Amino acid sequence: MSLGRLDNFIGFRLRRIQNYLSSAFTAESVALGLRPGEFSALAVIAANPGVSQGTLAREVGLDKSAAVAVIDDLERLRLAERRRLTADRRRHALYVTGDGEAALDRLFAKLETVERDVLNALSPDDLQVLSSLLDRIYHSCFRQDA
Repeated sequence: MSLGRLDNFIGFRLRRIQNYLSSAFTAESVALGLRPGEFSALAVIAANPGVSQGTLAREVGLDKSAAVAVIDDLERLRLAERRRLTADRRRHALYVTGDGEAALDRLFAKLETVERDVLNALSPDDLQVLSSLLDRIYHSCFRQDA
């Protein structure tokens, strides 16, 4: 089937791959009660203990109100927690709980399997080049917004 002019757009092509990867991964996330985007937020919190809600929102690509809803869900599931900053009691630092760490271990194992199955068409060198190019594009997007 011809994709017509869509085939000329990298964004469309990336989105197709992202949709496939997401659908293969979603069942595992749903089994833990997570909605789309909550895994990424949880992973970023785990990698950056004490991160602020605003920084988390920016890094995972959510507006601040959506980030608050995601954090509310993660707290409800007992996967993450907010802690008030003593220096500024209006602000919160975010941390992953023990249950959150266990959920991340399970989800990252599934994600590794899904990505390995999809990306086995590329050599290790190809994967390194792809990763580098994607990082360059990502950082270019934010330089233009600044």
